[in-house]
Amino acid sequence: MTTGLASAQDGIDINERFQQVRKQSLSLVEPLSAEDCALQSMPEASPAKWHLGHTTWFFEQFVLRRYQPDRPWYAEGWDYLFNSYYQSVGPMHARPRRGVLSRPALAEVLAYRQRIEAEVSDLIADRPQDIELSRLITLGLQHEQQHQELLLTDIQHLLWCNPLQPAYRSRPVEPVAGAKGGNELDFVARSEGFAEIGNEGIEFGFDNEFPRHRDWLPAHALGNRLITNGEYRQFIQEGGYRSAALWLSDGWATVQREGWDRPLYWAKDLASSFTLLGEIELDDAAPVCHISFFEADAFARWAGARLPTEQEWEVAAAAQPVRGNFRQRGSLRPLPHQPVRGAVGQLYGDCWEWTASPYVGYPGFKPLAGSLGEYNGKFMCGQWVLRGGSCVSPEDHLRASYRNFFYPADRWQFMGLRLAKDLP
Repeated sequence: MTTGLASAQDGIDINERFQQVRKQSLSLVEPLSAEDCALQSMPEASPAKWHLGHTTWFFEQFVLRRYQPDRPWYAEGWDYLFNSYYQSVGPMHARPRRGVLSRPALAEVLAYRQRIEAEVSDLIADRPQDIELSRLITLGLQHEQQHQELLLTDIQHLLWCNPLQPAYRSRPVEPVAGAKGGNELDFVARSEGFAEIGNEGIEFGFDNEFPRHRDWLPAHALGNRLITNGEYRQFIQEGGYRSAALWLSDGWATVQREGWDRPLYWAKDLASSFTLLGEIELDDAAPVCHISFFEADAFARWAGARLPTEQEWEVAAAAQPVRGNFRQRGSLRPLPHQPVRGAVGQLYGDCWEWTASPYVGYPGFKPLAGSLGEYNGKFMCGQWVLRGGSCVSPEDHLRASYRNFFYPADRWQFMGLRLAKDLP
């Protein structure tokens, strides 16, 4: 198994790549105030300030202290504040209480980032041929890109909770024209057969993408695009949230307990939705977003279909380049797609796609050695796999083998769905 080499990233020098990703994180907080960066709107989210500190702690803990074991911590107690879930390296501040960390101040966290960046950059310069160092840096950058997406989704939830519902960015970048017609849902068939699943080891991959292995895929068909707001509204209007027969037992219990009757962020009149750009009119042709696995599964049942397995999704995606509506496009919301009949499209970007696959290890899975083995493997219980990335994912962070995972009731991330069907 490999964790990938930094040199595989478009030939960019590892130090240049390090500086590039770190600057991207800072650019995400530019529209925010210090107060915005300190608040936490729910236990599952984290303050933007904490994301900035934690991604820096990662480099201090797993890079600098690995090469300089006697190096003192940057500041006393910060190893406790910014550890997330790495039990093997020490205790950590409780996740639901990250929002009470008024200190260190944002300016102090930014100074921390600057100092650690300088030390890591010097280390890279001193060890230009160190393959293991390049791998650790690459892992740290991939980890930081995950937190860049989390920072935006957490900020969206925070701003939505504010009665004023302010926009993260008030002047949206105009997107390329979306679908104006001919957006019919079509199913693209694939015959049965064996398929190679998982990361080939040529590019970076997290440990949960390995080992590459053969899976048998029965004959099936995938929807040629994501399900839209208009289609999901029809599900609501036809009683989708009132029909227990459509829901898994835990899903129905969640609907009753939480009072769900529409996707997160949708207005009661089903005409608008809160986004990073503020409240905007729902585009019926754009993908439905911010729905849980339970909601995606219920919709699929209502539509006479099912969710695709992650293997079915990966086989379709592996045949295509990684292109789509990602963060770099600047839309910060899912956009309509003009499907091509007979082709599976919209596989990357817009919304993470819920699959029918539980998050478990592949046959022969082995976590990374040491503390980094806590990164993915210990979460392989009770969660479901999502694929494809979203409109706030960094484009150069995605690949066909990438496996995201969340609990089935989660929906504050950019989560949508695609339909699949069994074929005789």
